[in-house]
Amino acid sequence: MTEGKEPPPPDLSALAKGGRTNLFGFVLRLAARIPFLFIAGRWYGAEALGIFAYAVIVVEFAAQLSTLGLKRGLAEQLSKTDRPHVFVVWDAMLAGFVASAIAVLLLVAFPWAMFPNSEIQGMERLLPLTIFALAASDIALAALAYRHDIGATVRARAIVEPWTISIAAFALAFYSLRDGLILAYVLSMLAALVASLWPLFRSYGIPYGWRPKPIRLLMLAWHNLPLAAADAIEWASRRIDIAILGLFFSPTIVGIYYVAQQIASLPQKLKTSFDPILGPVITQNLRVGNKAAVAHQVRQAGFWIIAAQAGVALALGIPGEAWMGLVGPTFVAGTGVLAFLLAAEVVAATAAVSESALIYVARHRNLVISTVMIGVQAGLSVVIILIMRAYDLPLLYQATGPAIALMLALGGASIAKARLLSRLLEAPVSPWRWALVWAAATATVTGYIATFFPEWSELIIGVPAVLVVYCLIIWYRGFGPDDRILFKMGKKGEAV
Repeated sequence: MTEGKEPPPPDLSALAKGGRTNLFGFVLRLAARIPFLFIAGRWYGAEALGIFAYAVIVVEFAAQLSTLGLKRGLAEQLSKTDRPHVFVVWDAMLAGFVASAIAVLLLVAFPWAMFPNSEIQGMERLLPLTIFALAASDIALAALAYRHDIGATVRARAIVEPWTISIAAFALAFYSLRDGLILAYVLSMLAALVASLWPLFRSYGIPYGWRPKPIRLLMLAWHNLPLAAADAIEWASRRIDIAILGLFFSPTIVGIYYVAQQIASLPQKLKTSFDPILGPVITQNLRVGNKAAVAHQVRQAGFWIIAAQAGVALALGIPGEAWMGLVGPTFVAGTGVLAFLLAAEVVAATAAVSESALIYVARHRNLVISTVMIGVQAGLSVVIILIMRAYDLPLLYQATGPAIALMLALGGASIAKARLLSRLLEAPVSPWRWALVWAAATATVTGYIATFFPEWSELIIGVPAVLVVYCLIIWYRGFGPDDRILFKMGKKGEAV
């Protein structure tokens, strides 16, 4: 550090270090996601991918509910307790196990909830057992994040899980093109669970002397109910479009939409890069009543996220046909869906970062906004589909309806949540800066020029060119001293 310069606040350095670590995880996740989509699209086909997508979103929604909001609520529990932290963590793990058991029993009893448009055969009925692995892994990684161990999340979610499903999908294609994707998913969840529990035991140790107490578990579940609902709604807002499509369209259309959704979800992962560290930092400042620091953290992390998401969205959206074409010629028709979904992720960033603080200072009002948002999203999705259907528009035009509805609903939620948080913290929280406009405009022109070249050069040369132009403008016109902390390293790799 240069002598005479003020060191950055410790909480800002923690945010930068955590975000930087998980940003590396995002790159690894991107490298693994493309092979999986290529294998799934080229070998298994759109119909098999659609069946897989619908089943997985039902299972993951049940797992999301089973975490009881502890992915973000565990930080608050650990920051307020005098009990040994390992006991609190295992209280949370047991609560998640009980909730998972209820979800598993329901889906095993009613498997058509996962496979509404396809025949149930063989071991598909046992797919809900992965809920145990999903919920336990999420809670374990939340506990590690409280101790600023973001590397565990990167290893489990960005290396072990995506590479396992990619490799398994390739190998199992020789066994069954109908069941290979689902079996690969099961293997990836089990691998991610092992990768989550091993560092948990190393960090927290064995819970010697811990005894489960049912009353404490019930109180924990009740206290986290608003947070669990908010988490479930945020998650469902990115999946309800698939559920609605499954009711109106064939598995083939669902499969095409799913590929667009998976590509568009990559910018969302940049937001989750800050989730594990943002929660603990915010709760620690709220505990001492430092509202100004919380507002500063929200503004800072929000700008980092929006800047990164917008750049990635441009790099994925402008050559959208080329990206979708990698998965297979059938999927190119989903390019319009991809464009709307990418726009939705960018406008959602403000809502997502604001919610990181709202869940601790106004969890019930945050829940109300989220509930209204998902209701508007579902209603608009159906209305837009029916209007397009009334005009006999092509099916893939109709399939953009849920993506358009998602973009509009998330935009409204961003405005509402940012205003509420700003009023509660008595400080501005908006991360908006005009440099984003200049960077996006220049990058768009660069990308448009690249579309005149063959697809291979559009991806190999055009995408890096878009990112380089965008990043240069953001760096010189948008970044201040606090922003550059994200890229500064100390002598041993620590954020300065």
